[in-house]
Amino acid sequence: MSVTTLAPPSSQANKITSATEIQELTPEKVAPIVYDIIVIGAGSGGLSVALPLHEFGMKVLLIDKKDEAIGGDCLNDGCIPSKALIHVAKIVQQAKESEKFGLQVQGVADMEKVMAYVRERQGIIRKHENADFFRKKGIAVALGIARFISEDSVEVAGKQYKGRKIVIATGSRPRKLSFPGSDGQHYLTNQSVFDLKHLPEKLLVIGGGPIGIEMAQAFRRLGSEVTVVHNKESILDKESQEISNILLQRLKEEGIHFLLGSETIRFTDTKHLLIKTQEQQEVTLEFDEMLVSIGRELNTEQLDLSKAGIATDENGIVVNEYLQTSNKQVYVCGDIAGSLMFSHAAEQQATVLLNNFMSPLKKKLDNKNMSWVTFTDPEVATFGYSEQQLKEKQISYEKLTLNFKEDDRAVVEAYQYGKLILYIQKSSLFNWNLKLLGGTMIAPHAGEMFQELVLANTNKIGINAFFNKIYAYPTGSTINKRIVMAKKQEQLKPFVKKILQLLYRI
Repeated sequence: MSVTTLAPPSSQANKITSATEIQELTPEKVAPIVYDIIVIGAGSGGLSVALPLHEFGMKVLLIDKKDEAIGGDCLNDGCIPSKALIHVAKIVQQAKESEKFGLQVQGVADMEKVMAYVRERQGIIRKHENADFFRKKGIAVALGIARFISEDSVEVAGKQYKGRKIVIATGSRPRKLSFPGSDGQHYLTNQSVFDLKHLPEKLLVIGGGPIGIEMAQAFRRLGSEVTVVHNKESILDKESQEISNILLQRLKEEGIHFLLGSETIRFTDTKHLLIKTQEQQEVTLEFDEMLVSIGRELNTEQLDLSKAGIATDENGIVVNEYLQTSNKQVYVCGDIAGSLMFSHAAEQQATVLLNNFMSPLKKKLDNKNMSWVTFTDPEVATFGYSEQQLKEKQISYEKLTLNFKEDDRAVVEAYQYGKLILYIQKSSLFNWNLKLLGGTMIAPHAGEMFQELVLANTNKIGINAFFNKIYAYPTGSTINKRIVMAKKQEQLKPFVKKILQLLYRI
């Protein structure tokens, strides 16, 4: 059912007898339909606001530029297609590694079949993330570019809509190259890489963040020769360098070439890029395809924010700790908030908004318990405060470190290179149940193994819970108990041992 068939709440509604008559009325003749909430953008953030409010009985209008854009970057260009591609690449890699056990593997990956699998997986999810699906649930959906026309109204495809509250969730897009001569040059981003029909013989990746590194490993495993150029001295800048250096070594062992601390200068032609290395040498790199992953830009340009009285600065929309703009009835959610750009960060922000819409007890956005995973092999999983943040906030802490060299599961599955780092409260004589402040892990299934650490961090559960838990043997997450046991052994000072010996002999 088209949005235009919804009768406007005005005196003219009694005179309208068909959908055709509604469509023929001009915006001047029809008062804007009033909604409890208008959500601009149907990605992770927008859907996490719109769907619960609909279930609460609110009149919801969901807007996105086209039906194919619903689901946002995560479904269309990000999490879902990239993880599907990584899954296929891992199968290919495991097939190659099986040769050491006597199997013979021949042939190369068929890129059309690989991308067909990616699209198939997207299609399964898209069955419940599209305009018709949401309309059948009773949510109004408008397709087209939304722009503000007043403090509480927007226009989409020539029609006006009014909202008691409005949430902007328009997301972000890949940042473009900005050096001279880069305009008009062909290169891939996360929005176009999944359209490839042929496997590049030589893939050049610009950017050593999570997207660039995940795709570099996937394409290397599928058979491409891959070079990564990054302007920092280590990959995954937001991670502990102890951890990122382990991943860097693993990726080098798989045959990925790295030029770290390097600067892109210019294209010498459509298939060659001139860079300046860390040693200040100019090197020309040849490629068949180039993937650019150098950050994100916020999607705000087409919103006409000034007409709604929404302030902006060099970082985007100005928001407070409640995700509220300078227009107190307009809020932000997701990448557009300019905070952590993860789908689950958008879900967290939506939770804050839903609470504040419904409760007199307002919550502020707090990222201290946020977690994330880089889905390379091995995975890098991080939660809570980093060591740098703890120092900046002047929080007393202890750092616990445990490698996986003697972990039985790591031994049998050959990931003894793994490492777990935890930051906990500083020990005291009167506090033995120390709380987790943050941490990071690198291991093949780190994203699953660290979930109980995230739970403990979020709910302020002390480390005794891990000490007292009986883990099924030999599960990988037993490492979480082993690092706590090492801390407990450290707490057994000589005077504590004497007390325990005395108690034993009584």
